[in-house]
Amino acid sequence: MKLSYFHVADDVPSDLIAETAVVIDVLRATTTIACALNNGAEAVQTFSDLGKLKKDSSNWPASSKLLLGERGGKKIEGFDLGNSPIDVVPELVKGKRLFMSTTNGTRALERVKNSKALYTMALINRRAVAEKLIIENFSDVLILGSGWEGSYSLEDSLAAGSLASFLIEHGPDPVHIINDELNSALALWSYWKDNLLGCLHKSTHGQRLTAIGNHDEDFACCSELDKINVVPTQSDLGVIRSF
Repeated sequence: MKLSYFHVADDVPSDLIAETAVVIDVLRATTTIACALNNGAEAVQTFSDLGKLKKDSSNWPASSKLLLGERGGKKIEGFDLGNSPIDVVPELVKGKRLFMSTTNGTRALERVKNSKALYTMALINRRAVAEKLIIENFSDVLILGSGWEGSYSLEDSLAAGSLASFLIEHGPDPVHIINDELNSALALWSYWKDNLLGCLHKSTHGQRLTAIGNHDEDFACCSELDKINVVPTQSDLGVIRSF
């Protein structure tokens, strides 16, 4: 299995269509997606463009949809929820389609939406996604971080390193690390793996969230490792379901 990691969507070569892609946005989109699907959401449909989200969601009855979104870490005005994994509780999301747009994560998903297989991952469902990759025995896996407005993020690289570490230890032999971005992510994982919460607080995005309000519960949820077994999988373009 060949593994590569790109920090943000713009780092992925424009002509590259991945065989298999795993998108990571620990703080907080892919953590929220995993928790929503784990709590019974019918699907999460992601959008980088708010206008398209509003147009597509207008075709769904109000009783079977929720609008999720944030810009700059804050809930979008008029939306039902922001981008917090602790808000997507079963009594709200079960059986509903979640229409989601975020500052970073949904942009990364847009970049690799044409991959032959596409998954989302956070620390909370790392093992489940890794085991899926092992079972499917993909030959080439592109891991994509979401960053912050086009720049590097510590926490996404931490999660990329956690995935690569698991695959090296438990996956097919051999696992080839293709680029230095992933070698760096592995080193980051080795350094922070016993203090995931500390890493999230240390990150600039973690500090940004702290500055705009109390997000202690979000940090606690986003720093949990291998907590849930959901594997968020793109079933149709932009539509993510649990399989």
